[in-house]
Formats: sequence, C-alpha cells, structure tokens
Amino acid sequence: MPHIKLGHTYRDAITGFSGIATGHCEYLTGCNQTLLQPVGEKPDTRPESHWFDDQRLAEVPNGAVITLDNGSTPGFDKPAPTI
Repeated sequence: MPHIKLGHTYRDAITGFSGIATGHCEYLTGCNQTLLQPVGEKPDTRPESHWFDDQRLAEVPNGAVITLDNGSTPGFDKPAPTI
C-alpha cells in the first residue's frame, strides 16, 4: 500500500483520474482512502474532488507538489467518506 504524501499528485489506476492529494483518512478496517483534487482548466472553475482507495493510487512522476500555509485558515469543505 502506498504511503500517501499530502500535496503530491496521484493517479487512480482504474479510472485514470488524477489530482493533488488534499485529504487522507484511515479506517479500522484498513480501507484507507485519499481525496484527490484535480487541477482546474480555468482559474474560475473548481472541479469536483473524489475519494479513492489508497491501493489504487500511484504517485505521478514529476507531478505537481504543493504546500500551503494554513496556520490561520485550516480546514476543508468536503466531508470524509463513510463506509
């Protein structure tokens, strides 16, 4: 199972969906998931992010890596997945 690094770009092996890892959750059952946020085509668009099982993800070589200073504005607007 991959070690997910938030802020790195990943691609889903089944759908080809790719995006920046912006969230990660671990379950007691081992079904760990990562939230991928795709890059928008235009600055004024916000494509929908999706949760994927970690074992389906591969880090994109030379993919975008971002870091954020969220000290004053922590949080995210999408709820964690449910089983």
